[in-house]
Amino acid sequence: MANTSDWNEEKETTTANIDDLAFIKSVDAADMLGLVLDMPEHIKTGIETGKKVKLPAGRKIQNILVTGLGGSAIGGDVLRCFLSKRCSVPITVNRNYHIPAYVGENTLVFAISYSGGTEETLSACKEALEKNALVIAVTSGGKIKELVSSAGGIVVEVPGGFSPRAALGHLFFPLALIVSRLGLAEIPGAELEETVKVLLKLRENFKPETAVSENLAKQLANKLFAKAVIVYGSADFTEVVANRWKCQLAENSKVFAMHSVIPEMNHNEIVGWDLLRKVLRKFAVIFIRDKQDDPKVQKRMDITKAMLGKRANWAGEVNSIGESPLARLFSLIYLGDFTSVYLSLLYGIDPTPIEAINHFKEELAK
Repeated sequence: MANTSDWNEEKETTTANIDDLAFIKSVDAADMLGLVLDMPEHIKTGIETGKKVKLPAGRKIQNILVTGLGGSAIGGDVLRCFLSKRCSVPITVNRNYHIPAYVGENTLVFAISYSGGTEETLSACKEALEKNALVIAVTSGGKIKELVSSAGGIVVEVPGGFSPRAALGHLFFPLALIVSRLGLAEIPGAELEETVKVLLKLRENFKPETAVSENLAKQLANKLFAKAVIVYGSADFTEVVANRWKCQLAENSKVFAMHSVIPEMNHNEIVGWDLLRKVLRKFAVIFIRDKQDDPKVQKRMDITKAMLGKRANWAGEVNSIGESPLARLFSLIYLGDFTSVYLSLLYGIDPTPIEAINHFKEELAK
């Protein structure tokens, strides 16, 4: 990773042509865009994987804990928000070395580490096994596979070979199918089918062959260029989309991004937009909207957008597509994934490398 003295000033303009397929290929050397394009196929594979897992009978589950970090943990956030109104037991996402005290033999623990070697997840997984929880590891292999297998737990092995942030289809859908098969939440097959269908339709709209003039993802990338980004979602539903956008913008686009939740931000954060006007003029704000948001939340978003639009450089919104909750969530996630890659291309940066994380891990290992 470069030293601070080697950092370049951010670009205010770009000559990158993200309609030029040859340019895209030359910058996106590891083909992150190809992985984003393949999400519908990843989802289909994830669904089939979840259907084939051998589950124990007679285990009474009282709560669910998903433990993981980064791109491996986001599937747990999707699970929590997607099932917030239909799961019969609480779902918690844990991003730590240790697990909550309530975890026990009636807890279903999903230990998710795409690489299989995430140290925090390995630590939490060991504690869950020691407490006799029902542990299901979701991984492409590695140490966590060995740990859970040797302890008699269940291992769900998913395809490996790419970045965890590009594996959401493989990592989330087995969780959803397992929860459904255990009778903890009803997930109709039609909802799964609609999700794939919606993404296949959106892929035509967002693919690189679709010009900027017709491509919402490319248009958003242009709006977000040369700005820090804050993404707002609604509590217990699109908040996970806002989080996903933040993570993808950070890892793929290499830009500073944050996310927050409405209505909570209206009770504190909104006051922070009063000062530092020159700084805030470098921010873009985007609101994640869903037609099923509580009417009071919708009104709050309208007012907040109007207020922040006078202070930020740009304030916009995106709306979900589809009928079922799962399809609507993934329509928004899919748009964010494409946008983050196109934004990286506007900077002329390969979206795949994550030098800051690798540098941090090297320092941590010393």
